[in-house]
Amino acid sequence: MTKTPRRTLLAGAAAVAAAWLLPLGAAQAADAPRVALVMKSLANEFFQTMEDGAKQHQKAHAAEYTLIANGIKDETDTAAQIKIVQQMVVEHVNAIVIAPADSKALVPVLKDAADKGIIVVNIDNKLDDAALKEKGLVVPFVGPDNRKGAKLVGDYLAKQLKAGDKVGILEGVSTTFNAQQRTAGFQDAMKAVGANVVGVQSGQWEMDKANTVASAMLREHPDLKALLCGNDNMALGAVAAVKTAGKTGQVKVVGYDNISAIKPMLADGRVLATADQFAAKQAVFGIETALKALKDKKAQKDLPAVVETDVVLVTK
Repeated sequence: MTKTPRRTLLAGAAAVAAAWLLPLGAAQAADAPRVALVMKSLANEFFQTMEDGAKQHQKAHAAEYTLIANGIKDETDTAAQIKIVQQMVVEHVNAIVIAPADSKALVPVLKDAADKGIIVVNIDNKLDDAALKEKGLVVPFVGPDNRKGAKLVGDYLAKQLKAGDKVGILEGVSTTFNAQQRTAGFQDAMKAVGANVVGVQSGQWEMDKANTVASAMLREHPDLKALLCGNDNMALGAVAAVKTAGKTGQVKVVGYDNISAIKPMLADGRVLATADQFAAKQAVFGIETALKALKDKKAQKDLPAVVETDVVLVTK
């Protein structure tokens, strides 16, 4: 029977002052598991949508688990995210579902959590296989094939390019697996059409940084035909750079994530295409994987390596 939810406050929040801690759990039976969702920047619409999806899921399953949602302010603030994980260990959560800010740096603290009996599930940005192997840690990655998704977007753009056309790639944080895989997918598509990738530079997932990088690319290559952006935040920055350069309609822009802010730009052609990996469901898929492992009393080492989810092309 569903019980009436009541808000709970997360103790010890001072230990992670650099982060936002957003307890979303409701009261259940004393033995109901506590699941910590650890995201990247909640200033990014993608992660706001992810949080909203998780909150809705927990509300619909209020008798089954408590949700504690956490996010860092800056997507590159790996240290703050490590502190969040450490605090969740101190809080004795039953599971941690994490979108790591760095594919390698989070592995040691997640190994510590797993050693203490906490189920760890990886979403959004895949943890580095070599780093996991070095620690003897198996962490399920629940999410889409980023390379496949980026290639879908790149292939759509390629229909409007010809061999030799110059394009630039705005990559996310270069140490992250999903950034690397999206760049690889873009490269696959550009190689197939014979386009000339004149630069791959990090926009760090952020609009302002991407705007600066895109502006420099456009100055260096006045005949640039397209900018392929590893997420829609960076695509917003690229669109602004194209407008400032007076090249709207001349330089194609594509993104990844299908955030709501990109939709008017898809409609009017400022952005040609993006990929939808269903942000609202990303955390839910991870949470459900963690809850199933807890219910089945699975050890971390016995969890599946990959649970692939959908990614689809989105155009006008």
